[in-house]
Amino acid sequence: MANHLHEGDLPEGLFAGASSIAVDSETMGLVLGRDPLCVVQVSAGDGEAHVVRLGRPAYDAPNLKRLLADPKMLKIFHFGRFDIAMFLLHLKVLTGPVYCTKIASKIARTYTDRHGLRDVVKELLNIDLSKAQQSSDWGAAVLTADQVSYAASDVLSLHAVKARLDEMLEREGRMGLAKACFDFLPHRAALDVAGWADLDIFAHS
Repeated sequence: MANHLHEGDLPEGLFAGASSIAVDSETMGLVLGRDPLCVVQVSAGDGEAHVVRLGRPAYDAPNLKRLLADPKMLKIFHFGRFDIAMFLLHLKVLTGPVYCTKIASKIARTYTDRHGLRDVVKELLNIDLSKAQQSSDWGAAVLTADQVSYAASDVLSLHAVKARLDEMLEREGRMGLAKACFDFLPHRAALDVAGWADLDIFAHS
């Protein structure tokens, strides 16, 4: 298992031959339009994590952008709604196709209300994820080894989590419903960016 730090963009052709990648991001906060996107981390589920410290404000990362928009590459997220919205806002790319382990967890694991990544990974994989660096300064000019390790940990387990959740979704007969939600997710993120983040467009009132 190894973590790789890249400045500005991923190396060209890094994930050639892969059918899916796990993706996450780190930002300066959780408010769209206020807080910048700083870091994107990616893994093909092979024990290797690639952490990209983005060049702001240009966000000149053509290889990363091409990967996010590749229609043949499944992107696995946990709470993808936020990451996808950040990518649309700052990288100007609509990510797809996607799978969200948080949505899958909420549809499959109806016996609990604990759907955070740490809780899901602990139950399904018996792995304890550290969240010590979650609130650190991701806009810093140099990332610490602890920050890189934290960023990597969030994507290294997502393929295994997806596999376990897929088993549960199939068992409960809910895979079709989950897939429909995944298909809609990039459009939900686009609504967030366009100003409908807090409005339930499906509500009667």
